[in-house]
Amino acid sequence: MSDIVNVHYAKTHLSRLLDEVAAGKEIMLAKAGKPCARLVPLIQDQGRRELVLLEGRLDDSFFEPLPPDELKRWYADK
Repeated sequence: MSDIVNVHYAKTHLSRLLDEVAAGKEIMLAKAGKPCARLVPLIQDQGRRELVLLEGRLDDSFFEPLPPDELKRWYADK
């Protein structure tokens, strides 16, 4: 269950609330007593990641420029 705080309190104590969120707590923001937004941790600590080495080699073609049609697909959303 998350804590519910009004906007005025959140503005006054934002730094403290962000510390609580960073520690994993969820905070519900309310306006006039009505919940309207949530503060949740952006990044969750997933612990230490394992280093995995793959077998194989890259040939010289790996370092060649991509063809124009492939580049268009990489940058299509920009």
